[in-house]
Amino acid sequence: MDLTSIKTIKEILKKQGIQPSKRLGQNFLINKKVLFKIISSADITKKDIILEIGPGLGTLTLEIAKKAKKVITVEKDPKMIEILKETLKNFKNVKIIQGDILKYNFQSIFNFQFSKKYKIVANLPYYIVSPVIRKFLESKYPPKEMFLMVQKEVAQRICAKPPKMSILAVAVQFYAEPKILFKGSKGSFWPQPKVDSAFLKIKPFSKPKEVNPDLFFKIVKAGFSHPRKQLANNLSKGLALSPPNGLKLDKEQIKTLLLDIGIEPSIRAEVLTIDNWIKLTKAFK
Repeated sequence: MDLTSIKTIKEILKKQGIQPSKRLGQNFLINKKVLFKIISSADITKKDIILEIGPGLGTLTLEIAKKAKKVITVEKDPKMIEILKETLKNFKNVKIIQGDILKYNFQSIFNFQFSKKYKIVANLPYYIVSPVIRKFLESKYPPKEMFLMVQKEVAQRICAKPPKMSILAVAVQFYAEPKILFKGSKGSFWPQPKVDSAFLKIKPFSKPKEVNPDLFFKIVKAGFSHPRKQLANNLSKGLALSPPNGLKLDKEQIKTLLLDIGIEPSIRAEVLTIDNWIKLTKAFK
């Protein structure tokens, strides 16, 4: 059975009385070259435990299962579970879970698997890309690596460098090193999405940054509160209002603090590097 065939996909969905859900971002992979490029890029071995998110019909799951030691696949749509069970019935190394990955307490459920290092390999529904990445990077047990098919524009934002930084870029690059491995056209999926895709590798750092993450992101969010305004303005207004306790510095004090650590107060937040933000956090502390 060829799960990259539109005809086959339509037949399977019709048999189950299912229509692809726009709400759940169901766009099925129909390009075999892209499918096998995902598998080869993720460098899956018989030692790997793989977490897959949003498997859909199991097109990617099937190929992962041939190479991995264990596959744990989490699907939100209950209608897809019976299809997945049929697709993967010959694979004893696959565990299918019906649930919302953003609400799922995977750390307690998956116990021994997640006490070891694991990889995430997923063709992510577009609407959950940012929250999924944040959830796992901020986790007590982050993955060894993440390999994600996402919107091309989002991948480019995640991998951005100064002067094109954003909160998303800072949020990912604080915890990990992101890299675009290849790009895929919107024609590689059915129903066809409106945007092209990119396959992203995110490798978490082995050691956390030596700075308090809560304070770090409080300052970053204040800095980006009005992206076109000067950094000193944003920090003086954003931090004064930031709960639970504002950092009580006026604009002139913040300007002095910035100059003391070699940052020009008039620049915009998008120009700062991760190291700049870390310096700034330590200065406020």
